[in-house]
Parts: sequence; structure tokens; C-alpha cells
Amino acid sequence: MHVDIAILYSEIDPAGINIGDHLLSEMGLDAMPVAPVAFAGHRVRFIGVKGRLIHEEGLDARAAADLIIFISRHTSQHPFPALTVHVTGNFRDAALGGVPRQLARAAPAWMHAVLIRLAAAAPEGFRVSYEVTHHGPTDLMTPSFFVEIGSTEQEWVRDDAGRAVAQSIAGALRDGPSALSLLIGFGGNHYAARQTEIARSTRAAWGHIAHTREVGMLDSEMVRRMAGISGAQAAYIDRKALPAKDLAHITTLLDKCGIPRLSESELRQMGDLSSGTYLAFRARAAEESKEARLRVMGISGDGIPVRVAVPADLLEEALKMDEAGLLGLIQDIPAAGITTSSGRQLPVFLTFTGLEAQVLHLLITSCVKILVNDGSTSVSGDTITIRRVRFNPRRAAELGVPKGPLFGRLAAGHRIDIGGTVITPPMVSDVSEQVIHVPGLESYL
Repeated sequence: MHVDIAILYSEIDPAGINIGDHLLSEMGLDAMPVAPVAFAGHRVRFIGVKGRLIHEEGLDARAAADLIIFISRHTSQHPFPALTVHVTGNFRDAALGGVPRQLARAAPAWMHAVLIRLAAAAPEGFRVSYEVTHHGPTDLMTPSFFVEIGSTEQEWVRDDAGRAVAQSIAGALRDGPSALSLLIGFGGNHYAARQTEIARSTRAAWGHIAHTREVGMLDSEMVRRMAGISGAQAAYIDRKALPAKDLAHITTLLDKCGIPRLSESELRQMGDLSSGTYLAFRARAAEESKEARLRVMGISGDGIPVRVAVPADLLEEALKMDEAGLLGLIQDIPAAGITTSSGRQLPVFLTFTGLEAQVLHLLITSCVKILVNDGSTSVSGDTITIRRVRFNPRRAAELGVPKGPLFGRLAAGHRIDIGGTVITPPMVSDVSEQVIHVPGLESYL
């Protein structure tokens, strides 16, 4: 994928110059080029400005790029060593450049690609994170983001910090983005702790993120703008970071705007499904049960969800016999299970159109394997017979067996002697048989 990229830095910013020098080295250049250069299949142009980056305007025309990456310093009222990424914009006033209530177009997938590489390359003692949306420039329609070194001059000029940022940018340009889920975020502190933690361990990428203090002031117009200009498919709310009234406010706004919400647990278990595909699966699961939950198994990529039904008695008996074993067997099948809110697996799975027959065969084979490997089952033709023997304490009591250790021995399958009378487990047991019909059973053995 060829991308025209503009790297912007301020000539009065020691951190930007530091990162730029190391980026030149990563690209095999000896000096700052005056013309665009080729790197990793892209066209890269360095642009230096005289003043502060946050006050630049009209950069779309000046950069003439598909992607703008700002390399910059980061400052904080409570300074600590940090490497950060964020998109720019103002939810309310414009205290640090830009225009009030204006958001720059985000590049969440590229920003995620740099973030995860920063986490791997950061010098010891540096914190790596997103920052929430803030400062200018805000008039950008070209996807853009800042990459920063913080938070004092001591860190701005450190070679290892500049090198880490440069390597992360270069690595992202070489490999391209890998994020599958593009999101907007609500809640959290300036460094978006939950969003950062999730992004570093999943393929979820954030564009615009609103600080906790901003959430209660947002309106539907701003929420729609956040999603549209981030290319977001869904929203994530850091619920623990919001007061109840603000949580209710943003939930109502998202519903009004038709923007679905994804929880942290959903983002972590989505695996290699995009959020768009996951949401399609979630909607299909809701048709089975209002309380339905998805258990993503080995499915990846994109496709149209389709229902696969397993014989209910077969699945139920396999789960009774060895739930952990069965779930382990089916974990890599290209499907998603539908469970109740309590986690009970329903006899319905979802897969992509065209995979139904394969998935059904694998699911039935797994259930049959669990059942026939147990000593209490027998197979004849197309039927599996499960024979269950259960200790009946009432029978034992009728035969004069006192409650206590002797009960326990009988229940464990041992014979006992009471005053010369031998009592065996079959004498105090109930026997039941469950017959399951599986058409074409032989093909699953």
C-alpha cells in the first residue's frame, strides 16, 4: 500500500529535531532532504516549520499527503518520562491552538501501529500511552497524529528516546497497520489508561478519545463528528472512570447516534475479527436470545454470519460429561459460540457463509469424541447410549446404612459390611440410560 506521508516538526522543538535526526538514520539518509524520498514503498516528505506545531493552519494543502505524522515534545504539569501518541482537536475552547469544537481527522490504525512499537522500543523508565484528544491544529482533513517525547528537556534530547520513536515510526511504515477495530473512546485520564492497555494487547485502535471531564459536556453533534472523522465502527466507554450521570449521558448519546458500544471483554475476545464483523455476529446472536453472548473461537477475517445448529441433546450430554474438554476441542473451529449471560453454551453457533457444513461436522465430531471416550457409553449403528449409575442415599438408608463414612464408601463404588451383611454399590444405585441418535454416526467416529 503506497502512502504519501508528511513528517512535520518544529525547528524550535528539540524533541522533534531529535526524532527527525534518528528517523533520517532509520531511512538511510545523511541529511534532511529537501524533496520527497522513497521509503518502504511510501513517499515521505519532511516539513520543518518555524513556530509551534499546535498553531499551524492550512496544512492539508501544504503537506499534500495521505498521512501527516507530527514529531514533537510533550509537556506535563507533573512531568515524567513518556512516549505518547494522540490525535488533535478541541471539544470546547481552543486554549492550545486550533478552533473551538473542531476535530482533526484521525489515523487510528497508523497510530496503533506506532503505539505498539513504542511499547516494545521504549527506554527503561518511559511510560508509553495514548493521550486524549487535545490542542491544535484542528482544521486537518488529512489523517494525522502526534508522536511525542515527554516530559522535560532532559528527555526531549535523549538519544535512546529519539531512536525509539524513530524506530517505531519506521517500523510502522515498513509493516503497515494491523488494527482491525477502529474506535472512539470516552472516559479516563489524560493518558487514556484503559484504552492504552487494551490497544497494546489487542487489535483495537482508537481515534478520538474524550477525557472524563469532557464527557458530560458532549452533545450528539460532537459524538457523530468523533466517530465520522475517526472512521470508527464502535465506541468504548471506560465505565469506571465516569460518574453515573456522565455514563448515562454518553450511553444515551451513543444510542441516539446509532453508534454501537463494545466492552473491554468483547475487544479482548474478538481475536482476528474486525469490529464490524463482530458486531454483525453479535446482532445475529441477539436473534437467538436477548441475553445472548458471543464466544469467539477460531474464526477470523470477514464474512456474512450464518447459523449452525448442533443437536441439542448431543451438545448437552457432551458438556455434562466434560465441559472443559469439549470447549478445548472446539476452540479452533472457525466459528463463534452463542452462550447465555451466565456462560452456558447454546446448541447454536455462527460461522461465515460457505463454512456451515465444515463447522457442523467439526462440532459434531468433537461432541461424539467426548462421549465415546467415556467408559459409560456404547455405540450401535447411529446411536450413542450413555449409561449413568448414581448412588441413591434413600436406598442405602433403607438397608440400614448409617450416614457418614459408610455412605461415602458406597458412593465411591466400594462394598461395605454391616453386621455381616454385605451391601454392594448396585444395591443402592439408580441406573438410567440416555440414547442419542446421530445420523451417519460412523462418519464422526
